[in-house]
Amino acid sequence: MASRSFLFIHVLLVMFCLAGMAFSDLSDDFYDHICPKALPTIKRVVEEAVRKERRMGASLLRLHFHDCFVNGCDASILLDQTSTIDSEKTSRANNNSARGFEVIDKIKSKVDKVCGRPVVSCVDILAVAARDSVVALHGPSWEVKLGRRDSTTASRTAANNNIPTPFMDLPALIKNFKKQGLDKEDLVALSGGHTLGFAQCFTFRNRIYNETKNIDSTFARQRQANCPRSGGDSTLASLDPTPALFDSKYFSNLVSKKGLLHSDQVLFSGGKTDDLVKKYSKNLRTFSKDFAKSMIKMGDIKPLTGKRGQIRVNCRKVN
Repeated sequence: MASRSFLFIHVLLVMFCLAGMAFSDLSDDFYDHICPKALPTIKRVVEEAVRKERRMGASLLRLHFHDCFVNGCDASILLDQTSTIDSEKTSRANNNSARGFEVIDKIKSKVDKVCGRPVVSCVDILAVAARDSVVALHGPSWEVKLGRRDSTTASRTAANNNIPTPFMDLPALIKNFKKQGLDKEDLVALSGGHTLGFAQCFTFRNRIYNETKNIDSTFARQRQANCPRSGGDSTLASLDPTPALFDSKYFSNLVSKKGLLHSDQVLFSGGKTDDLVKKYSKNLRTFSKDFAKSMIKMGDIKPLTGKRGQIRVNCRKVN
């Protein structure tokens, strides 16, 4: 009996070791010896892109988010459509919306040049570019875990099913994030990424015309001026009053019932996330710290490491 118990415990230990192996393979100094110039090069190209167009910072952050929520952080979002690749670029959340691909291409080219060969994965470029974009817009920094490898597949269906939509209610958002191993605290912190960037009219039209509860009437009228009941689907509106500055005004807006997206405002609507929204609206330092922590956690979603996946030569196609 004792030997059976020992065997059972041994099997459990092996299972736990295997489960944690992917995360242990990631480290913030992964490229320090392989290519020490890689991270400074990524930072330089990101800063240049954000100086040229402030909105690009939000776009690069969003690419990382949308990548990780579809079968893990693996750069599948970057793959173009082919006869064998079902590109995520044409999914509902990304079609005519996701942007910044040319910046990633430029980073990849510059990094491969300074490294002398393709040693930095496209997915690690996405993760570092997201961090550097936030920093460029006066947000927090964090140590990005590195060593992920790129996928050889993509899934538009998985993108449609897993990327949260701007029309979700709070229970659906909590469930969506839980599927990725993220809790409601991560949901609120990561939603705070909407302190940066813009949304298209079709994503908030129903909220400003048909919602009567939990929306400031003056705010709704202001948004209606640039977002008609029909047409103008791609007209942009800022997600908070300072779309090129990482601050806590996104949360202040929610407390004032001025969240642009339905999925934003439900975070402050009498539910279980109200207290955290209120806390962040009053304390930028706490929000920044929690945002950084949740970004690291999101970056841990199902990475490909070791011999799984590949280091793409071109981020847009499989080797």
